[in-house]
Amino acid sequence: MSDPRIKKLADLLVNYSVKVQPGEWVFIKSHVIAEPLTNEVLRAVLEAGGLPTVIIGSDSLTETSFKYSNEDQLTWISPITKTLYQEADVLISLRAFENTKYLANIDPKIQQIQTQARQEIIQTYLKRAASGDLKWTLTQYPCPAYAQDADMSLSEYQDFVHSATYTDQDDPVSEWERIHDEQQVVVDWLNGKKEVTLKSPNVDLTLSVEGRTFINSDGTNNMPSGEVFTGPVEDSANGWVEYTYPAIEKGKEVSGIRLEFKDGKVVKASAKKNEEFLLAMLDSDDGARYLGEFAIGTNYGIQKFTKSILYDEKIGGSFHMALGAGYPETGSKNVSSIHWDMICDIREDSEIHVDGELLYKDGKFQI
Repeated sequence: MSDPRIKKLADLLVNYSVKVQPGEWVFIKSHVIAEPLTNEVLRAVLEAGGLPTVIIGSDSLTETSFKYSNEDQLTWISPITKTLYQEADVLISLRAFENTKYLANIDPKIQQIQTQARQEIIQTYLKRAASGDLKWTLTQYPCPAYAQDADMSLSEYQDFVHSATYTDQDDPVSEWERIHDEQQVVVDWLNGKKEVTLKSPNVDLTLSVEGRTFINSDGTNNMPSGEVFTGPVEDSANGWVEYTYPAIEKGKEVSGIRLEFKDGKVVKASAKKNEEFLLAMLDSDDGARYLGEFAIGTNYGIQKFTKSILYDEKIGGSFHMALGAGYPETGSKNVSSIHWDMICDIREDSEIHVDGELLYKDGKFQI
């Protein structure tokens, strides 16, 4: 029997997050595991009058591509892919895995070759998204691999997902509109401010947000959401941070990360696990050692770390920063082939001051 909450999630994505209009070209990017959600999203797009293109991948197809491609093949971008990112009106990404560690033994350098080759597409995507020319949203299908990473049974994980997205409620849209209104108070207070200072047992850092725009992340792009974020001034971060949660990228789990910043750049980096991978990622390109994002997680319905960045970066009582590419709509000018979010708990002995005023203490806003 199909889960009625999946239909609700599809309707939420199509009619709230991206608001598909008749005649819009909608690119649905999915995974074979997520077929029940893909099917419902397709239905909702068609009912809204959209013109859908569905592309479905799998772990094994991606793995085969990495294993057997030479450098020319790794750097080749299909004209179909280019056209979709250049011309589609809407992108709906439905993420899923059969095994989240399926790329763990693929050489990071091989993965990096492809990532760098896709830089042009990434920039097209970021610029079109920032201008409003491309509406986009992404979510994760509650599948066994995600449940396993989260140390939950599948049914527990499904309940977690639908609680975090409010698709277990009668009217999910009204819940997200309420969150938008609550976060807008914080965004309005922050815009126009200049300097952020973070102090806790795990961070002692200052950075500038002068001239930058804070964004209210209210479920229109990430589903679920619950964060306010901006792009820090590129040469402004000074101090250090020790991330309390593992950072997961390309199937690698990097834990015990400590970064030291000087004039915006990571000048010293270490990790207790997979340090070599951390250093390789930092050397991806010129922008990889600079911050593209600073954000505060506001979703207090998400309290458990599940090893999934879509959920974990929203944990109420945390902040996260991303190394690499920034979002142009924030004013960020940082360009990189990576955007790697790293999360830090600030629920105890922690304060965030902005221009000398207390914004945040021990996991709660003070304004």
